[in-house]
Amino acid sequence: MKLLLRLPAFFFIICYILAGCGDNKQSPMAEEEETKILSDSQLLDLVQKQTFRYFWDFGHPVSGLSRERSNVADYGPEVVTIGGTGFGVMSIIVATERKWITREQAAERLLKMLRFLEKSDRFHGMFPHWLNGETGKVRPFSPNDNGADIVESAYLFQGLIAVKEYFNGSTKEEEEIRNIITKFWNEADWNWFTRGGQNVLYWHWSPDKGWKMNHQIRGYNECLITYILAASSPTHSISAQVYHRGWAGEKNFKNGKEYYGIKLPLGFEYGGPLFFSHYSFLGLDPHGLKDSYADYWEQNRNHTLINRQYCIENPKKFKGYSDSCWGLTASDNHKGYGAHSPTEDLGVITPTAAISSIPYTPEYSIKAMRNFYENLGDSLWTEYGFADAFNLTENWFAKSHLAIDQGPIIVMIENYRTGLLWKLFMKNADVHRGLRKLGFESPYLLAEK
Repeated sequence: MKLLLRLPAFFFIICYILAGCGDNKQSPMAEEEETKILSDSQLLDLVQKQTFRYFWDFGHPVSGLSRERSNVADYGPEVVTIGGTGFGVMSIIVATERKWITREQAAERLLKMLRFLEKSDRFHGMFPHWLNGETGKVRPFSPNDNGADIVESAYLFQGLIAVKEYFNGSTKEEEEIRNIITKFWNEADWNWFTRGGQNVLYWHWSPDKGWKMNHQIRGYNECLITYILAASSPTHSISAQVYHRGWAGEKNFKNGKEYYGIKLPLGFEYGGPLFFSHYSFLGLDPHGLKDSYADYWEQNRNHTLINRQYCIENPKKFKGYSDSCWGLTASDNHKGYGAHSPTEDLGVITPTAAISSIPYTPEYSIKAMRNFYENLGDSLWTEYGFADAFNLTENWFAKSHLAIDQGPIIVMIENYRTGLLWKLFMKNADVHRGLRKLGFESPYLLAEK
């Protein structure tokens, strides 16, 4: 039987739709709504707004930055994530535009975050993967990863560029927002991470361990935005050869095979986890985006379709997999954490995988979202939207939410509905310069001429 909006289990949801963000007073319309199945538009409203609570209500009380996860972990409750904060600031734009919060509330929270980041640890202008949300000191992600992480920093800058374009008013608060973001952007030394002028970017640098991590960023994966921003920098830009020889020079970069009759231009067998088609494309609009290697709309859509079809075929016979229960990507699982994909399948479905793919496969993504909500909602739906993942074979449902999984849900639904974050990021003049340097085509570049 489908799960309807009913009292008392979903009482707080009805109130949340009909009232302001976080307002739990009962609406006189609650009883009328009790027996209704949500329309697609209402469901999208609900999922976006409920998920936003992770970033607004659960933001770190001192810094305002996005916490790594909602459940208690061995690294402690003070850890905030730089990449997840990049996704979080984009969600604040969505919330402002949809009037869940006022523009003044948004500016106040963003200034809190930016002023904290001004005093936090940076290395050659880059942020670490994790910070202590109270002190701003780096929290090592691993023993040798205690300095700059330029991929996490790229996710933050992707969000901050969109913030700078959106908060373009003349108030002193919005001017300060833009000034701090410009300062961060100009101080980020992307070229330093070519490690002395090599034709590749390095992911990490530590103030006491140097290049010990020794991790070159080569494609194809979630890091495309890192190279585009590195080429876009007005002060410390990389050369085009770093992109073509480093990112695109990896033996696993090009694919060209067909899976289930669907051609995959780039990447690993079956495409890898779906976050490859999400993280770089929260701001980067794949519509008409092409370079000498791929059409990125085709890449992302086909990657999604392959992932979905694998779940429908379900070669390992996991319980529940179907055309309305699909989506393999990195998330928590019943054993810990994993980067789930068709080649690394444990029976774990992660809601962000299908939902954040909504621009590429709207009908299929909404069908999966509706199934997650209506049929699995008693175990999966929470105060912060959908829990991170589930495995019906193991009768396991996560008790956690992760910033890097919750953020793309809000942003990609909005990009599907209005293109808001795409339009903001893609209007930036520095981004245009970087895309041209690397040989990209985009309708946004044509529109500028």
